[in-house]
Amino acid sequence: MAKKGKKNEFSADGIKILSVNRKARFNYSVEETLECGIELKGTEVKSLRNGKFAYSDSYVIVNNLELYLIAFHISPYDFGNINNHDPDRRRKLLAHKIEIKKLSRKVDEKGYTLVPLKIYLKNSKIKIEIGVCRGKNVQDKRNTIRDREDKLSIAREFRDRK
Repeated sequence: MAKKGKKNEFSADGIKILSVNRKARFNYSVEETLECGIELKGTEVKSLRNGKFAYSDSYVIVNNLELYLIAFHISPYDFGNINNHDPDRRRKLLAHKIEIKKLSRKVDEKGYTLVPLKIYLKNSKIKIEIGVCRGKNVQDKRNTIRDREDKLSIAREFRDRK
């Protein structure tokens, strides 16, 4: 007999999205993406599962063939003790060396940066999706807003006709 009230929060492939960085998709055009693991300490996992984190202006750097997540704020766990983590520390991202080399070559080109796009649970492990992005100019942002508004107006018209 199934339990009532609690729904399965995971999709069919075992993924639960914790957050999507919508600001990154607005400010940057994403060229390619990569799924990475993230090295966390103690209570950081509990804070992430509770949604106590912020992208703000976070980005990823490549240093000695290792990826580091910078300026990604994870709030201290409410029920933690004096051994709570530093909220704004550098966090190492886990990826294969070949993928890191490819990303490093791409980022060395002018105008590209690595930005976290999404953070999610995959089979009980926290993963982060990073993207190789190029900054948009003001006109591109206006076009993005115009396209979004056009889609909304078309959806409204279809809904009203029914």
